[in-house]
Formats: sequence, C-alpha cells, structure tokens
Amino acid sequence: MARHPLISMDPRICHGKPCFTGTRIMVSTILELLESGKSLREIQKGYPSLTPQRLQAALHFAHQVLEQGTYVSFHSTPHFVAH
Repeated sequence: MARHPLISMDPRICHGKPCFTGTRIMVSTILELLESGKSLREIQKGYPSLTPQRLQAALHFAHQVLEQGTYVSFHSTPHFVAH
C-alpha cells in the first residue's frame, strides 16, 4: 500500500482509511472536493489544518495508489482495484 509521512492509516481512526496524520480528515474527502471543482484555497479555508504540503500529499498518495493497483472491467465499465 502507498505510504506517505503526512498520511496515516490506523484501524482505530476512521476505520483505517487514509487520513492526514494527527487528524481525522480522510484523504478521500479532499480528493472528492478536488473532483467537485473546489480549489486548493477553498479547501484550505474549510480545513485550516491542511497545509499546502498536506494537500500535495493527498495527490501524491492517490498517484501512488494508482501506480500500485490494477484495473479490471465489470459490465464494460472500468473499475480500479488496489492491491
């Protein structure tokens, strides 16, 4: 699994989903906000503890996960499966 010093996975915090270290802010939440069109500045206003380095870490983490996974097809729609 992808690793980054600013992101941690602890089964006692957010069910083990990747979060920014020392917070309960899930990386997936930030990626969803980016996907919806929110700017980094807007995200930082809503989550002031997220430094530019932490936001960059979310993108780096997502890239690592994609690089380490494989794609499979279900019902003619591509899906991603992480290993």
